[in-house]
Amino acid sequence: MSAESVRAWLTANAPDLRYIELQESTATVDTAAKALGVEPGRIAKSLAVRAGDHLFLLVTRGNARLDNRKCKDSFGARPRMLDAEQTLAVTGHPIGGVCPFALARPLPVYLDESLRAFDVVYPAGGSLNTSVEVPTERLYELVGERWVDLCRLPEETVGE
Repeated sequence: MSAESVRAWLTANAPDLRYIELQESTATVDTAAKALGVEPGRIAKSLAVRAGDHLFLLVTRGNARLDNRKCKDSFGARPRMLDAEQTLAVTGHPIGGVCPFALARPLPVYLDESLRAFDVVYPAGGSLNTSVEVPTERLYELVGERWVDLCRLPEETVGE
């Protein structure tokens, strides 16, 4: 049902965006990048996060990692990723298909600054073999509540 809800949401809100359904898995950053023929950073992974009482969806580039310190500085609490069951209940999408479209319930969607490195990104499309091709600024216009700086890139973790 999740893929169908995303398709319906896109038809109603962004019919110009390309919905991509593949035979290959797009459930992880690496499999999605390989299946789509793009670098892992262009995969816009969506993370369901709780920081204290604040529950939100964070969309970040595929090769970025949530930074505990940045999140604690921004929200006053250490971030906790929701488990698979909680994620499905909150977003309506299974792990590996979580995206910021057609959410099961209203949820703030924050886009990490790391996404700005790319003009086009590929969030999941609600299932383990779907994706959406979307210009980064358009993604923000459609679903973003605000830009945040909560992640670090692989080159920022060297020597840690």
